Amino acid sequence: MNGADALITTLCDNGVVACFANPGTSEMQFVTALDREPRMRSVLCLFEGVATGAADGYGRIAGKPACTLLHLGAGYANGGANLHNAKRAATPVVNVIGDHATYHRQYDAPLNSDIAGWAAPNSLWVKSAESPDEVGPLAAEAVQASFGAAPGVGGGCASLILPADSAWLETTVQGPVLAPRPRTRVGTDAAAAMAARIKAARKPVVLMGGSCCGEAGVTAASRLAAAGVRVMTDTFVARMSRGAGRFAPDRMLYFGEMAMADLEGVDLMVLVETTTPVAFFAYPDRPSVLVPEGCEEASLCGRDADGPAALNALADALGAPAQGGVEDLALPAAPNGRLDPYSIGASICRHMPAGTIISDDAVTAGLPVYTSTKTARAHEWLMLTGGAIGQGIPVAVGAAVAAPHAKVLSLNGDGAAMYTVQGLWTIARENLDVTTVVFANHAYRILNIELGRTGAGNPGPAAKKLLDLGSPRIDWLQIAGGLGIQAERVSTAEAFDEAFERAMSQTGPRFIEAAL
Repeated sequence: MNGADALITTLCDNGVVACFANPGTSEMQFVTALDREPRMRSVLCLFEGVATGAADGYGRIAGKPACTLLHLGAGYANGGANLHNAKRAATPVVNVIGDHATYHRQYDAPLNSDIAGWAAPNSLWVKSAESPDEVGPLAAEAVQASFGAAPGVGGGCASLILPADSAWLETTVQGPVLAPRPRTRVGTDAAAAMAARIKAARKPVVLMGGSCCGEAGVTAASRLAAAGVRVMTDTFVARMSRGAGRFAPDRMLYFGEMAMADLEGVDLMVLVETTTPVAFFAYPDRPSVLVPEGCEEASLCGRDADGPAALNALADALGAPAQGGVEDLALPAAPNGRLDPYSIGASICRHMPAGTIISDDAVTAGLPVYTSTKTARAHEWLMLTGGAIGQGIPVAVGAAVAAPHAKVLSLNGDGAAMYTVQGLWTIARENLDVTTVVFANHAYRILNIELGRTGAGNPGPAAKKLLDLGSPRIDWLQIAGGLGIQAERVSTAEAFDEAFERAMSQTGPRFIEAAL
């Protein structure tokens, strides 16, 4: 057994059985060791940002980490944006980052870099295995750390640096199986005290995030709503369980002034598995902190807690009923005429089966589709938690690997999709049941909106050129077809409805360009 064998065996023993990889020379021992460990599924990604985004999607659905395999610091840096999203989603991920052999670092070869320094900002835990005997124990430690490395912290990225000689040298040391840190619990006294504050408030609101947005959490939240408490989620959450048979909490609005208007009069904001809400960006003469003046904030529990249990404890203390209201199934009629995000949302609502997983990187088109699918069959919605576009296709890859029997739908703005379009090749190679939709408006439309909001002035020819994607127009049919996926372009509501119905009635990769 060499260090690479010890690493992969230890990962599998600790439940890490999927690897999204873009390897290089330093990682060849890991690559060959995969042949000796059949429990590990290896998935090749043509760009590191696809590998890291896929690990994020896998972790959100599986509830446990996948590993990435990245080539030195430069490879890690290529995947950094989607690891930023994973950090904001509190997704457990184990990054295996190859490095030069320990004795070779001193020569400052071209790919030498401060890997630990690069990995630290997005990681809960970073260590380097300086000998083969350290590899297995550190691998187990990394998995454990990815579920939450310290009190008050939810899951996230653990980054294990693997020098080439630590991988190729022999060892007899295999890593242990380590249990994740248990999530903290809210006691009955704390729940009762918070319930008293809610009863004393004129207009309380509960703002929740993290695991509260899964099925168990929204079920618990429905009890609070039935007791007369308004329940909201963060604007962007890692995973939202929604659709028919589930409670639909309100969502914190994106633009700060709209959020503040929505919260007018709120005098108590109870935080459950989340922190103080803030605006996504700063704007002249607009608020940064989205808490009304005079509103008291109170945290029931942090991101390391069992949020659904905390919500139930609070509901019990309020004397709430055992079950609150849920959405009824309501499917719209077939849309017709102009193709826009609302008509697309109607088609998605009509045809997606129960259990569909939606990976949303649709930018300006995402909210209309989200609101249009409130009464669709029960489904899971994976959001852009960190704001770094380019996660829609990769997160869908990981979700499809984690849930091979579920339909996966990837919604993408055309600009966002070009960040990680290589993921289409992985979808085709792995024959994943993913339908990719690209909203082709040939512009960075969100930036046209933000241009006015920031007070930057009216765009002239040079500014307009930086916001336009139409010259030349991206030919999505050629791109998708060239990467191995059957593709079609539609330009009317009727045509999209038919194309989407076909995609949902078949298995395997599909691609639809929605020409807006």
